[in-house]
Amino acid sequence: MSRLIGLGLLLAGLLYPFAVYYGTEHFAPWQFGLLLGSLWLLRALTGARRPGSRWMAVAIILFCLALAWFDNPHLLRWYPSLVSAFMLALFGLSLKYGPPMVERLARMTDPQLPPKAIVYTRQVTVVWSVFFLCNGLLAAALTLWAPLSWWTLYNGLIAYGLMGLLFAVEWLVRQRVRGRV
Repeated sequence: MSRLIGLGLLLAGLLYPFAVYYGTEHFAPWQFGLLLGSLWLLRALTGARRPGSRWMAVAIILFCLALAWFDNPHLLRWYPSLVSAFMLALFGLSLKYGPPMVERLARMTDPQLPPKAIVYTRQVTVVWSVFFLCNGLLAAALTLWAPLSWWTLYNGLIAYGLMGLLFAVEWLVRQRVRGRV
């Protein structure tokens, strides 16, 4: 059940900008809030406990309650900024309170990381933190000052392309680093 809810949230996240762009003519913001909030509530109740998962669910459920309460279509555009802010907090705080997020992920497949890999994972966590900061700021700027079509293009396509590019570049760098070790 929790995998189905996770898949629903993944699809909702990927399609969210397009749903806002095309759906605001047919659905009220409170309906978006109800659907999204229900998915996050189900995840909070049934999902595995991971670092930050409960806080993220609470923050987004509160956002969805604000959507329902204010029923303002402009509020719909803040969701990508909220997710980026939370990811920045998750990755950034892991640098301070450790282990860094990328190290945690790396230890899932290789529990005995060499010291050079630990340094590398810390650097990658910094890179992702900077990415989430820039992504969140750009999404917020588009929310405040750009037409809905620009916001949709960035949050529905360009941001995912940049994430994919960052994943690909990091993978290539990791292969080079492994080759030298």
